[in-house]
Amino acid sequence: MTTAQEFWETFYSERDQVWSGKPNPLLVREAERLTPGSALDIGCAEGGDAVWLAKRGWRVLGVDVSQVALDRAVKHAYDAGVEISVERHDLKATFPEGLYDLVSAQFLHSPVEEDGERNSILKKASQAVAPGGYLIIGGHAGAPSWSEHQDYYFPTTKDVLDHLALKDNWIVVTDEVVERPLTGPDGQQETRRDNVLTLKRLF
Repeated sequence: MTTAQEFWETFYSERDQVWSGKPNPLLVREAERLTPGSALDIGCAEGGDAVWLAKRGWRVLGVDVSQVALDRAVKHAYDAGVEISVERHDLKATFPEGLYDLVSAQFLHSPVEEDGERNSILKKASQAVAPGGYLIIGGHAGAPSWSEHQDYYFPTTKDVLDHLALKDNWIVVTDEVVERPLTGPDGQQETRRDNVLTLKRLF
């Protein structure tokens, strides 16, 4: 196994369920106004976003490095009465084929990523967007005070746009920092800042 696969397989195997099963609010806010088509969810984890998209009529391919996570995503979809497709990829090495009306990358952060890895993956994600389609990138703007990853670099939306280096056939629909309340494991109350970018490929 690669370092990333080993880390995330262990991460998911330690608990029966890691995430809530609910979709990421930033994705919901940005995607609920879009007309359903084909969607690629990279770093889909246990399928919360993929299932929400499928319920709205999207044809979804969910991708993750962890087979444990993908198996849970398929079960989540089955329990919800929808179908999704899944593929396992270590995205720094392989990437799904095809073009999609929506490519979603929500909180694609990893403590074991290599230098430049996230930027490279997001560039590939932009290249997978069909003409007229959208790329939605959600990311944390910083770590909460209780996190052990205080030295992790969280890029700004400008950082992301600079690395994507998109041509003039793209427009920025949303470029925003969103604040939300966050409760820590010991009841700590903080405000967390997240970044959201929604980009549309014109042609």
